Amino acid sequence: MKVSENWLREWVNPSISSDDLVAQITLAGLEVDEVLPVASAFSGVVVGEIISAEPHPNADKLQVCQVSDGIEAFQVVCGAPNARAGIKIPFAKIGAVLGADFKIKKAKLRQVESFGMLCSASELGLSDDHDGIMELPSSAKVGEDFRAFLGLDDQIIDVDLTPNRSDCLSVAGLAREVGVLNKTDVTPVNVIPAQVVIDDTFSVRVDAADACPRYLGRVVRGVDVSAQTPLWMVEKLRRSGIRSIDPIVDITNFVMLELGQPMHAFDLANLSGSVVVRMATAGEKITLLDGQDIALREDTLLIADEKAPLAIAGVMGGKGSGVNEETKDIFLESAFFTPLALAGKARSYGLHTDSSHRFERGVDATLQERAIERATALVVEIAGGQVGPITHAVNEASLPEAAVVTLRRKKLDQYLAMSIDKDLVTDILTRLGLEMIEVTDESWLTKAPSHRFDIAIEADLIEEVARIYGYDNLPSSMPQAAVNFTPLSETKAQIQVLRSILVSQGYQEAVTYSFIDPVLSKQFLPEIEPVPLANPISADMGVMRPSLVPGLVKAYLHNQNRQQSRVRLFETGRRFIGSVDALDKLDQQQQISGLIAGSRDAEAWYHNSEKVDFYDLKAHVEALFALNDGGKPSYEPSNCVFLHPGRSADIFVEGKFVGVMGGLHPQLSKELGVNQPLYVFDIALSAVLQASLPEYKAVSKFPEVRRDLALLVDRAVAVSELEKVILSSAGDALKSVLVFDVYQGQGIDETKKSVALGLTWQHPSHTLSDEEVNNSVEQTVAALFDQLGAVVRG
Repeated sequence: MKVSENWLREWVNPSISSDDLVAQITLAGLEVDEVLPVASAFSGVVVGEIISAEPHPNADKLQVCQVSDGIEAFQVVCGAPNARAGIKIPFAKIGAVLGADFKIKKAKLRQVESFGMLCSASELGLSDDHDGIMELPSSAKVGEDFRAFLGLDDQIIDVDLTPNRSDCLSVAGLAREVGVLNKTDVTPVNVIPAQVVIDDTFSVRVDAADACPRYLGRVVRGVDVSAQTPLWMVEKLRRSGIRSIDPIVDITNFVMLELGQPMHAFDLANLSGSVVVRMATAGEKITLLDGQDIALREDTLLIADEKAPLAIAGVMGGKGSGVNEETKDIFLESAFFTPLALAGKARSYGLHTDSSHRFERGVDATLQERAIERATALVVEIAGGQVGPITHAVNEASLPEAAVVTLRRKKLDQYLAMSIDKDLVTDILTRLGLEMIEVTDESWLTKAPSHRFDIAIEADLIEEVARIYGYDNLPSSMPQAAVNFTPLSETKAQIQVLRSILVSQGYQEAVTYSFIDPVLSKQFLPEIEPVPLANPISADMGVMRPSLVPGLVKAYLHNQNRQQSRVRLFETGRRFIGSVDALDKLDQQQQISGLIAGSRDAEAWYHNSEKVDFYDLKAHVEALFALNDGGKPSYEPSNCVFLHPGRSADIFVEGKFVGVMGGLHPQLSKELGVNQPLYVFDIALSAVLQASLPEYKAVSKFPEVRRDLALLVDRAVAVSELEKVILSSAGDALKSVLVFDVYQGQGIDETKKSVALGLTWQHPSHTLSDEEVNNSVEQTVAALFDQLGAVVRG
């Protein structure tokens, strides 16, 4: 929230400097983001009055003006289209300095001398408006220093409030805080109920009382929308980041900034029957003040009349019922909407307004009548009009109740690590607006004020006492605690080891969002219904990820769009499958996923730049299982929908499915705009964290014996099946099985393939004879033929 320091000091003016005030606000938990001047640096500018304005003799678009500074008149050549006799304007005299170094000097424009400059708002750093010179009210005193006239020796304090402190989203709320911190009286604006001079009312009906427990409305007839908003109000709005529109809209914005109550004004002539506060119905639409056409959902609270929606409650009004230049009669609205009814609604429609920002966080439920009276008084003062009585629609049962909270002395001392005097604690709580129901030496029984709906439990009161007492005044000490080290199990690998393995293969770790685009989720896993977010950051982050792979592919596309073709990424994290309605049905399994693309090695003169393939990925996956207690993983053809059907595999460990790997499906690659083959893996983290306990094994001192077999086998037979048969039939002395060639093509049956394997035997206690090895080979060949139909290639 942006607030002018001068405006804040109108409410509460402690005897401290601006810097101390800013530091004090920050230390109280209301962090100040930045402090900015309200205008650019300039000097020598006074309030001037144009006495006469004549056409320039040598230029069609220039005028020669006589400008008074209250003492004498000066000739000034001006090109502003609105320069005319009788108006008061900012006048930069000879010697004035605008900005850092622009000094006003005597000049000659088209042979006519000019002694000064008439300034626009943009030239003075007040706004971006440079269409003409800035016009001042007729009450401005000619010759007065312009900075003093507008109070420009001021600064804008930008306070970044946490969501629980929406009570400070107003000058009144911030002034309360400053008053409490400095034990200084706060001088609130004096709100006098308007004099009712007409009996006109407009009926109100609330059909959604739980979402809108209080709704106040008032008719004001005969307003002059063409009236000029006072400069003091325009300036206060500007310094709060809001531009002036018309007096009615300006007043509602001003009251919102001043008191913290968002308001809205309807054109009474465009209302039909009565105002109805209700939930939207399916298919309803509304055109908002900003011109957007919105299709409404049934969970949206509306302000409507008997014919159509008028506004999205607490967010933005509709175009058809808003105040315009033809408006004569208005209906002022001041309501309390419950935060839960409005939470996330503006964002779900792609909107964010000052009103929704406040209502989502909470507005004082007792503030509505004070706000409507304040707005009415300003409307009558600025735009005139005849005031009708206030229409009340209140459901007391749905209004929030002030929390009754007990603060115990024991807990306060425990958390603050010190004891604060009882009377001082009572004073702090009282100054914060809490009602003291009962005070004893051991506790304080309090009732929270209506504007502090964030106070609900004892810890909240402890925090308030600490804030106001001053965090700097609390004792500091080093925390002491017994630290019990948990021994690391040797049967479980550490995730850091897995990271090191992948980094050594050239991977870089990525951290992607746990929520992704629903469309992207359906593209990868159409059979899985993703878990939706109740209040997503944006539409393209609407569901929890059912896999880590979509996030990695998006990260690859980010690299691809920046001409990075060789990419190796991995990520560890949770994937979410199931439903949040029942946490026991929500699977949040930890996964480790990776992606490779581009050349196998970085470009260099000493090797060819070959592309990675399925077997590069397979080698990286098997490196992850190197420490696994279950041994090498096994593979079967995969039916994963986002993987290439001929270049993918399901991964099993001890017969249990643990993940998938393979190339990204060509159709999916085309849809996503991937310009080269991608290979990915997605494995349950627990499967690769199971490590084998180190165990001593004697190294045989006897020689190895190797036999090579070239087998003809059906193409459908996997090499892993051959390995299983060999391991079960070749005897205990078999040490290893190595596949060193696979051939399909000319010279063999097209339904067959040739697989060349190297079998190595080594006995721990004696040298193997040729007869022993030959018997093992014969047994192995026979078993391969019987079980898989494999024959030795001739």
